[in-house]
Formats: sequence, C-alpha cells, structure tokens
Amino acid sequence: MPLEVDPELKPLLDAYFASRPAPEAPGDALAIRRSIETALAAAPTELPAGVRSTERTALGFDGAEIGLWWLTADGAPPGSAVVWLHGGGMIFGDARPCLPNAAGLVAATGVPVLVVDYRCAPEHPHPAPVEDAWTGLAWLHEHAAELGVDPGRIAIMGESAGGGLAAGAALLARERGARLARQILIYPMLDDRTTEPDPELVALATWSYERNVTGWHALLGELAGGPDVPATAAPARATDLRGLPPAYVEVGDLDIFRDEDVEYARRLSLAGVPVELHVRPGCPHAFESAVPDSDVARRARQDRARVLRAL
Repeated sequence: MPLEVDPELKPLLDAYFASRPAPEAPGDALAIRRSIETALAAAPTELPAGVRSTERTALGFDGAEIGLWWLTADGAPPGSAVVWLHGGGMIFGDARPCLPNAAGLVAATGVPVLVVDYRCAPEHPHPAPVEDAWTGLAWLHEHAAELGVDPGRIAIMGESAGGGLAAGAALLARERGARLARQILIYPMLDDRTTEPDPELVALATWSYERNVTGWHALLGELAGGPDVPATAAPARATDLRGLPPAYVEVGDLDIFRDEDVEYARRLSLAGVPVELHVRPGCPHAFESAVPDSDVARRARQDRARVLRAL
C-alpha cells in the first residue's frame, strides 16, 4: 500500500509543492539558507503571554561568544529545564525566528527552556555546532543554582538538525561526565549517509535528499559519507550507545529521516536505554509547523509536553 499524506495536511502540502521554487544548485548551502530565511520572515515573532525572555552569552570551545535565551513562565516553580536547539539542516544559523516555537513549550509546560544560538556550516563546520550545543548545556549546569534548576533534571531537545545536535551533545555529555535527564529528538538529522532517494518519499519530502546532502557536506566537507565521520557530528555513526539518557524520538513516516531515526531508537533500546518512539503516519518533515491546528500536530505537542512535565 503506497504512503499517503494525512488528510488534514494534504491541502496545504499540495499547495506547497505546487508553488515550490526550483531547487537550489547542488552544494549551494547559502542559497538554501536564503530560502529558509525568506520563509521564516513572515512567521510571528511574539512570545506567548506569560513567557519571559532573558538574553545571556557563553564562551564557546574556541573562545567565540555564543548567544543564549533563557525562557521562563511567570510563576512557574524552579526545578527542571531544557536546552533547546532549532532546526535548519546544519546551515541555517539564527535562533531568533525560532524563539516563539521554544516559548510555546514553556507556555504549555511551565518548564524553562534555554535556546542556544549555535553556529552553522558552512562558515562553522564540525565541531562548532555540536560544541556550541555543549556550551549551552554546560552553561546551564554551571548556573543551575542561581536559576533554580536541579542539575539532575536537565534535558536536551532539538528539532531536525537541532535534534541531531542534541543527540551529539548527549554523546559529548556522556564522554565528559555530565548528567542528562533525557534527550528529546524531534525528527532528528542523524546520518550523513542518507543520500539514496526512496522513490516513495521523493515527491512528498519537504526536506529533500538534495538539501540533505548539501547540509551534510557543508558540515563535514570531504569526510561526508566516508568512514571517518565522528559520532558527535552524525550520531548514527556511534558504535556504543550504552549509558545515554532516556530518549524520546519522533518522526513522520513521510520524512526522509524516518529510517535513520527508527534505527537509532532501535539501537538505543538494544543498548539498554529507555526509548519512547513515535512514527506519525502521513506526516512529512516539520509537519506540525506546516499545519499546527491539525489533530496530529496537537497529539505531537501533547506528547512532547508530557515528556517535559515528567522531567
């Protein structure tokens, strides 16, 4: 039986595919960035009522200043917290347009969120993006007492490229002896070897195989697809997943990341890591952003909020 789009998503996705501009030239990461920036320019920028934002900075592994936003809900008690990483195929580099998305998690759960403005390829290839994610995580641990956060209740969460970076930062945290309560991976970008198009997914892919190859090559250069890619850059390359924090993994069945995400969840489980896996039928990449009022988007947000509240 062929794959089908969720009926609530289909009208908007049909319109998207009908009006989709010509694809960028292979390898043109900056053209993809311009396209994403244009799309995000019309997105709302206001934070939900009752959510406050405080700007902070931290020094990265190479001495660069990394932007942070600490988002909190008015009147919420201290306790748990989440480090949050936006999407963008490893090549879109501004967290500001994504703040309302992260703030929606705060409004829904009361759990504070630290948004990390990690640097992106091609200007900042690996290890800069994942090290910046680690910088945010380390900063939150260092400032936990003043922020009212329990260091044992800190999670890391990301979407798409941010999900891959969250998984990579979880590997770094294990190596460096930092405790993480959970890793929350939303359609994460995990494997630089996802290059062979699945004919069933090509026509339904909102993040294309061509863009995916461009993103990985911008991040990894000549290493992409070869035998020497580090697991902190592409977590699907990790050979030992033992001792990682419990995972929540979510992906649509029309997403080109579906197979790599399901396989990563399977391997985590085999390594003794508790895993909650959701494969959303009829959903492409970033489905809940495309049609936020659909039933499947509401279910996804409810599941994510449930996991955050349980920290």
